[in-house]
Parts: sequence; structure tokens; C-alpha cells
Amino acid sequence: MTGAKQIMQAQAVNNHNIANISTIGFRADSVSFDSLPIYGQGYATRVNAVAGDAGTDFSAGTMESTGRDLDIAVNGKGFIAVRGSDGQEAYTRAGDLRVSPVGAVTTASGLPVLTESGPLVIPPSTNVSIGSDGTVSVVPQGSAPFAVTQVDRIKLVNPPTSTLQKGDDGLLRLKAGGKAKADDTVSVTPGMLESSNVNAAQSLISMIELQRLYEFQIKSINSTDTNEQSAERMMLTS
Repeated sequence: MTGAKQIMQAQAVNNHNIANISTIGFRADSVSFDSLPIYGQGYATRVNAVAGDAGTDFSAGTMESTGRDLDIAVNGKGFIAVRGSDGQEAYTRAGDLRVSPVGAVTTASGLPVLTESGPLVIPPSTNVSIGSDGTVSVVPQGSAPFAVTQVDRIKLVNPPTSTLQKGDDGLLRLKAGGKAKADDTVSVTPGMLESSNVNAAQSLISMIELQRLYEFQIKSINSTDTNEQSAERMMLTS
């Protein structure tokens, strides 16, 4: 039953990955299994329990050109700092940014993009551009086209992935809490977006394999139950 339960967990994680194949910057989750000994009374040959350990795949997705000024893709390692719905600083690879009517720069899902001093807000502008270091420049309304003004710089971070954990909202946060330091070595490419790193073909294969493993576990349980019933009948008739 423990094995069947963990396989169901793995199937749920795999299905969640498949559902996010088209989600920009999504990082796939994975589940690995380890056999654990059952302690206490019983025979030494008793079958071990199985425990699942969830993790996050930090490999890069595919870079796709959009030509849109507010789309950015992180080059190599690193993340964009945003404010999560819980009000805490979090990190993402989703660079499809927007400007709200009040000038707040957000992700496509509405999360405020952060600078080192707080949420990024720009004045009314006729043009917005983002440099490779995350610097945001604008041409204020009423100004000449060449009157470019630097507003602020998007906070880009690169903490060790071992210190990060993924939340239910898909955002990454430091396991120990707090905020990661800005990293000047992290760069972005404007006009590009990073796709999800979910491997569609492998995920479909995993779905089939997990279904078969689950069926095997259930058949094993049913077989054991049948054997026990047969043994009871033999004892009653003896």
C-alpha cells in the first residue's frame, strides 16, 4: 500500500508537469523512490516500504524569440526577483513582463517585479526597453525619442539551487527564508522567452510506466489477500 500511495504521488507530479508544458519558465518537478526498512517485530525478509522524495529540475528550457521589448529570458543560471502573493520575495524564470495602467512592472500573472529597493514602477512613457543587465530605460511621454532615461534595475539573483524550494504557486524561495543577494553576473536577453523545461515525450512515457507500476502494486495486494483467504479455509477444514 505504501508503494501504491507513492506511485500515485509520482503520477500527480507528472500530470502537473504535463499540464505546464506551455507555461513560460516553468521548472518541472520529479519524484525519486527509495526503499526503507520496516522496523519492529516481523521477519527479516519482510518487504521494505517505499518512500518518494520530490525535487525540482533546474535544467534550462528552450529560448524562443518574440521580438517584444518587455520579454526577457535569463541567460544561463539565475532568476528574476518578484513579490509573491504572500508578500514575500520569490524567484522565477518567467520573463513575460507587463506594465500596469499605474506604471507597475509585473509578470504576466500580475506579480510585481522587484528591484533592490522594492517593486519596479516606471513613469508614463512612449517606449520601454530592458538592458542585458536588467536596467530599465524609458522615453517619458512628451519627450523627444532620443531622451532616454534610466529608471531602475530589475533584481537578478543566482542562489545555489540546493538552497531553493518550489512552492505550490510555482515560485522558488530560499529554504531558510529571507532574500537572495543581487548578482551582477546574471544577464538577460530582451525579446526572448524561455519555455518550460518539461520533456513532453518523456512525461507521457512516465505516465504509462507509473500506471503499470500502480496496477502491479494493486495486483500484489489482491494476490496476498487471496492467499490469506485460501490459508484460512485450509485451516478451518483441517
